[in-house]
Amino acid sequence: MDPLLILFGFGVGVLVGTTGMGGGSLMTPLLILVFGIKPVVAIGTDLAYGAVTKTVGGWRHVRKGTVDFGIAGWLAVGSIPGAICGVIVLDQLRTAYGEKFDTIVLVAIAAALLFTGTAVLIRALFLPKLVQRERDTVKLDVRHKVAAVVIGVSVGFVLGVTSAGSGALIAIGLILAFKLTPHRVVGTDVFHAAILLWVAGAAHFISGNVDLALAANILIGSVPGVWIGANISTKLSSDGLRPVLGIVLLAGGLGLLSKAGANIPAFALIGVPLSLAVIAYVLHQIRVRTGTLPGAPRLPASEQG
Repeated sequence: MDPLLILFGFGVGVLVGTTGMGGGSLMTPLLILVFGIKPVVAIGTDLAYGAVTKTVGGWRHVRKGTVDFGIAGWLAVGSIPGAICGVIVLDQLRTAYGEKFDTIVLVAIAAALLFTGTAVLIRALFLPKLVQRERDTVKLDVRHKVAAVVIGVSVGFVLGVTSAGSGALIAIGLILAFKLTPHRVVGTDVFHAAILLWVAGAAHFISGNVDLALAANILIGSVPGVWIGANISTKLSSDGLRPVLGIVLLAGGLGLLSKAGANIPAFALIGVPLSLAVIAYVLHQIRVRTGTLPGAPRLPASEQG
């Protein structure tokens, strides 16, 4: 048993249960940077423990009524084959590139983290008015179903290759494409991710990429963590958590690029996240004083489109 690993698992579990985001995006770089785990094993193990963790979280959200089963189902139609294709591509890359494979995977994970972190941060800092159009559910027509499948395929593929993005990227899709409220975003996100991670984790297990002992250590912390996070998610405002998560994802991406050999100065690795944190705090305070924080009265249903 590794107390530090259990502690990290607990922290990530709480974040996943509360926001639906941060599982693979945070644990994979932690396993690589802090514990020295080979990238491909970090990816496979992350997906395996994440399947159990998000199943627990998903069950709690089902009980709380925060899951949109229709959207989750159509997301899964695309994400399951997308994830399987991602694992196949990962194995092909390992065969083709040999010793260079770890560096390629590090860069791929870093790219997924930077994209996800940027999307989360932009949404949190610069698109607060989107909240005014949020809704608890949406009547699924053909365009909504197609959008869900396309989002699912894209996110599933990225997940299969890098283990990152199942929460954050799906959340962005649920916010931008379906305009769901934060609580419905988190619940639907966690429930769908549980389905997706079982498929992707099983594919990685068959490929020999899962360290079961490592996954067990993480689960000791992550299962109670996600249980607690899911319980507090309906009570805790996600307004402050979104920019924090975006900044952490960006920092993790920069750290992995540095480990892959990119010449990123130490002051940039530290200074960029700190600067973004200051900007996020200042914008939050401005919104508090001007009364423009997300949560303003929503538009009538007839105007939500």
